[in-house]
Amino acid sequence: MKNITLSVIALLMLFTMACESPKQQERLTDSVDPFIGTGAHGHVFPGATTPFGMVQLSPVNGTQGWDWVSGYHTTSDEVVGFAHMCLSGTGIGDLADLLILPTNKAVVSDTIEGGKNFLQAYKSKINHVDEKAEPGYYKVKLQDSGLKTEFTTSKRVGMHRYSQTEKGALSVIVDLGFAIHWDRPEDLFIQQESETLFTGYRKSSGWSSEQWLYFAIETDRPVKQFNVVEGGLLSDKKETKVKDTRAVLSFDDVDQLQLKVGLSSASINGAIKSIQQEMPDWNFTNYRQLASDSWEKELNKIKVETPNQDNKTIFYTAMYHSMLAPYLHSDLNNEYKGMDGKVHKAEGYDRYTVFSLWDTFRANHPLFTLIQADKVNDFIHSFMSIYNEAGLLPVWELVGSETMCMIGYHSIPVITDAWEKGLIKDIDGKELLKAMVNSAMTDIQGLAHYRKYNYIPADLENKSVSITLEYAYDDWCIAHMAKMVGDNEVYNTFMKRAASYKNLFNPATGFMQGRLANGEWKGNFDPLFSDHNGGEYMEGNGWQYSWFVPHDVKGLINLHGGNQAFVTKLDSLFEIKEDLKGAHSSPDISGLIGQYAHGNEPSHHVAYMYNTAGMPWKTAERVDEILNTMYTTKTDGICGNEDCGQMSAWYVLSSMGFYPVNPANGVYQLGRPLFDKAEINLSNGKVFTVFAKDNNKANKYIQSAMLNGKVLNKTWFTHKDMINGGELKLVMGSEPNKNWGIEILPPSMSK
Repeated sequence: MKNITLSVIALLMLFTMACESPKQQERLTDSVDPFIGTGAHGHVFPGATTPFGMVQLSPVNGTQGWDWVSGYHTTSDEVVGFAHMCLSGTGIGDLADLLILPTNKAVVSDTIEGGKNFLQAYKSKINHVDEKAEPGYYKVKLQDSGLKTEFTTSKRVGMHRYSQTEKGALSVIVDLGFAIHWDRPEDLFIQQESETLFTGYRKSSGWSSEQWLYFAIETDRPVKQFNVVEGGLLSDKKETKVKDTRAVLSFDDVDQLQLKVGLSSASINGAIKSIQQEMPDWNFTNYRQLASDSWEKELNKIKVETPNQDNKTIFYTAMYHSMLAPYLHSDLNNEYKGMDGKVHKAEGYDRYTVFSLWDTFRANHPLFTLIQADKVNDFIHSFMSIYNEAGLLPVWELVGSETMCMIGYHSIPVITDAWEKGLIKDIDGKELLKAMVNSAMTDIQGLAHYRKYNYIPADLENKSVSITLEYAYDDWCIAHMAKMVGDNEVYNTFMKRAASYKNLFNPATGFMQGRLANGEWKGNFDPLFSDHNGGEYMEGNGWQYSWFVPHDVKGLINLHGGNQAFVTKLDSLFEIKEDLKGAHSSPDISGLIGQYAHGNEPSHHVAYMYNTAGMPWKTAERVDEILNTMYTTKTDGICGNEDCGQMSAWYVLSSMGFYPVNPANGVYQLGRPLFDKAEINLSNGKVFTVFAKDNNKANKYIQSAMLNGKVLNKTWFTHKDMINGGELKLVMGSEPNKNWGIEILPPSMSK
């Protein structure tokens, strides 16, 4: 009887357990808030996309202003449509292409100003409480029409779903003429191919001097009426090709309507194929889940443990932002619009675009080498396709056009870093070196002066100090690449060029200053002065740019007279109380701690320079302050332009406890971890874990370290130390241990 009773109890327990709802596993996508950075000067978009996807399906406010370069800013409460390509965090506006707006108003002709204000009659107010954004999904209610709009994406296709409470008329306005900032439509076309298929293209010039966008729009029900709009007048033509092309798709008796929009930079056929292969049916819920799952997979490549949910939200949102760009550029035919205005085929790789290299070479591309090794190889192939089509490695490439924005040739450190880490498998190293050298021997951006004078004279070229310093770093990268592939002649030439930074250091002031062609220092120097459109510094001043020698920090320390003098000057950077000077100082100088400007990239390595001067506890203090004051969970939670992932990548790496001061030598400097544990699932299948014992707000200082079971008494470790998996154990404390971190410098930073 006892055995029978026990059996019954066991069965009841199993039944009860089976009937309980299983605890839903936490998804890292729940810790992502795409609205972070949509306020202040973050310049990010909140819409739906996939990791590195071609489509960024996001709301557009219709405002022409610096803070609307992504098309959206949280201070606006209007929507003029939903665009399919948007920029993430840049300082210049373009894209916001292929604008589509649903409405249940009757769409009529508008001849006012030739129809230029056509879309203004159908825009809608929104309330931000009605918005929802998560990785791969965005929704908002249009208050003027009552329409609920939802969006999700695959790599090359955007899916729309519009719902209204009762069946009725519904129209979809397709606006090809809409443009933001510098962008101007040049050649527009749309046509009706069937009751459910509409195709066309938009060719434009702006920041990208020659952009092509081919599209296909498929609806889930037959259109009742298709009208084109020419000069504000509705027409029943089946196609149109005018400068301000718009079309209207009208439907009757609709409570829900769905659209699929496929893209290609090469052909309408490519756009149609995108829909056929990536979204063959109409299951919106399924595609939303697939988009979310694609993000979940990427976010799971790094797992952090912390009791602080805000830090976790900031971290995974930063990780999300770091993987928005570069964008996929080749279609499912492997075709793309090339730099030479021709259609090319990417053979054996995916062609990518939107390379904000002045920003992203510093931390975002090094982050990719840890968790996106396959993409790194594709990125380098993309660089080489750009070089082969245009004769120059990319500077700031945007959808098949070189903008020549910013300075330096920072695809070079990205290539060098990838080669250093063994991630380039199918391109010959000497072929890469040849492209690097050829790019460095052109006459762009003062290179002829740089070669002649071993610096760029301030009386011959604008931004002379910044350009000289960045060329010197890129030249070190060429020398390092030459050494790795065994070219001693190139190595010697470019190591000499890499020392050019010394020619602009004025020992009398301790700053990098403008120097004239005759060798004299430019007069009236003030390190606080900034001129966004002139002067010697790019988006900065003497205080901020005088530290840009990431390839030879010890050499810079020696110029200052040794460790103590260097640290005293470095302390002054963070502690100076004076404000920027200049009537036209750069708006990019933001996120200030003293004159340290975390909101702009030239400062991003600076806090870690204390390590090389033998005072790592000061690095811990500065990094801790930046992590905890320059990033928040609010819409203004990014203290400067996001810049295609760089601001976020700094946080991702630094919050785990390390950062690549020289992002091309395979060395990581230690700082101050925020998390008790950070587990990095490396691209090669290995796992590297950072543990921080006794970690809390007060315990910001590293007391001791163990790397892969061995004592680490230095402030750095190498990529080779982590790439085969292992662990870094840090013991944290509330007071500096000034006996820790005193071993020799990395070879590439020694003199």
